[in-house]
Amino acid sequence: MTAVPVLDPQRTALLLVDLMDRVVALPLEPRKGTEVLAAAEELATTFRRAGALVVLVRVERPAVAEQPPGSGLAPGLRRGGDLEVVKRTLGAFQGTGLDERLRERGITTLVFGGIATNLGVESTARAAADLGYDLVFAEDTMAAFTAAEHEASVRLDFPRLGTVTRSTDIGFA
Repeated sequence: MTAVPVLDPQRTALLLVDLMDRVVALPLEPRKGTEVLAAAEELATTFRRAGALVVLVRVERPAVAEQPPGSGLAPGLRRGGDLEVVKRTLGAFQGTGLDERLRERGITTLVFGGIATNLGVESTARAAADLGYDLVFAEDTMAAFTAAEHEASVRLDFPRLGTVTRSTDIGFA
């Protein structure tokens, strides 16, 4: 884990990926989905108190008449002022207008959490890096289908893209 620079709440957004009932309920490692959700909710509260943007990303399956049960955000996660983004691909930038919505708000730094570490989170983070955002990864707000997949992202890939830390080490100026 690396020390996190002090963040500017006006230029920083928290991106929480796929914290939906049906995803949180999956067998995950190195922590349960409910643990990820609890840590993410605490971090979102920190962001809201600082006046920073919280972006909640959820996936919908394309070309189906009805989404599977549990496809909405986890109950109670969204608050007034949060931005909800619906993606139909692995990452949250393709075809969602997310980049434009962040740039309109002057966002330059993104803090990541969600499920699965190596899929939706990493895909979104790679696109964000390509778009020039500064990235921070709150490791304790993520999980994957196996501990090895989670560890590969947080130990090998994420340090090449940004700063990996714990949610409790993230603070604002």
